[in-house]
Amino acid sequence: MEFRANQVAPRLNSQAADYFTKNLSDRATGLELFSQAQERLGNAVEGLPDWHPILTAPPERPQLHWHASNYSALPIYEPCDHTWEFVRGILTCPYSESRADKLVEAVNQVQGLNAERLDGPLYMDNAFPVLIEAWEVELEADGTIRSRDALAWFVQATVEYAREATVAETWWNIRYLTLGKPHGARSSLLVNDYTGRHMRKILETLNESGMFGPIKEVSLEMLPERKRSAIGQTLMRTALEAAAPLDSVTDEARELTFELRGETCKVRIRDTWGDGTEYSLRVTIGEFDLTVSGFYYPKGNKLEHTDPTGKQKLAEKFV
Repeated sequence: MEFRANQVAPRLNSQAADYFTKNLSDRATGLELFSQAQERLGNAVEGLPDWHPILTAPPERPQLHWHASNYSALPIYEPCDHTWEFVRGILTCPYSESRADKLVEAVNQVQGLNAERLDGPLYMDNAFPVLIEAWEVELEADGTIRSRDALAWFVQATVEYAREATVAETWWNIRYLTLGKPHGARSSLLVNDYTGRHMRKILETLNESGMFGPIKEVSLEMLPERKRSAIGQTLMRTALEAAAPLDSVTDEARELTFELRGETCKVRIRDTWGDGTEYSLRVTIGEFDLTVSGFYYPKGNKLEHTDPTGKQKLAEKFV
C-alpha cells in the first residue's frame, strides 16, 4: 500500500493522544496538556531514524554498529517508561518522581537536547511526564525535518563507523532505519520525498566507493510482490521435486543439492510432525546470496513461503 503521510499522521497522533489520556481521571485536561506537548514535538511516529539527535547526541552510546541503536538501548534513557516517539523527540511517563527528575537532569547535560517535567499527569494520574526534545530539529512546512539538517546528520552517522564496517548495506536493507517508521519507498513522517531521494543517492554513492566493504544485499522489496512470490514458488517447487519421493523424508532434517538455471541450490527438508501432513523447507544459494523458506502441505498441494531474501540479479533468474 502506498504511504500517505496526510493519512498516517492523523491516525498516529490520535493513537498517541488516546495512549496518554485514556486512563486519566480528568481526560479533558490531559488532552490539552498532550496537545501542547505535541505542538512542540511534531507528529507522533513509530520509530526514529538512526541519525536522529535523540539517538546520536548522548555520549554513552553502546559500541554497536550505528544501525543497531534505539533510544531504549541508551543508558541515559533508562528511566523512561510508557514512551512515545515524535518527530522532534519523545514523551515519556515514569511512575517515580525521582526517576523523572533523574532523567531530566541527565538529558539536560547533553548538548542539543532539552528535557523538562510537564505540569500535569499523562498516561496515569500517578505518572510524571517528561518531554524530551532535540531543539536543533527544525521542521519543514510539511512537518518533516528540515532537509539540509536531515541530510547532514544522515551522512555524519553513516560515515562514522566506516572503518569498522565489514559490509555495505543497501537502501532496501536499511531504509526503515534511515527514514524512520512508518515509511514509504522514499519518505516518512520524518523525511519528505526530496530528502529521502537524496539520502538514497548518497548511500548508493558511498556504497559504490567501497569504503564500507562489499555490498550486502538482503531485502528484495524493490521487486513487486508478484515477482517475489514467483521466485519463492520456483525455488520451493523445484526443491520438492529434488526431494521426491516425500515418503522417504522423515522428521530428521535431510539436506541435498540440485541445479537450477545454472545455480547450485541447497535444500534442507524435514517432515515437521513426522506424519506426512507438513514438510519444512529451506532453500539457499551461497551463504547469503539467495534464501527462501516455508512449508509444504501435501493435502491440497499447498505451499507457503516467506519472502525470499538475497541479491536482486540472482533472484531475478528465478522469476
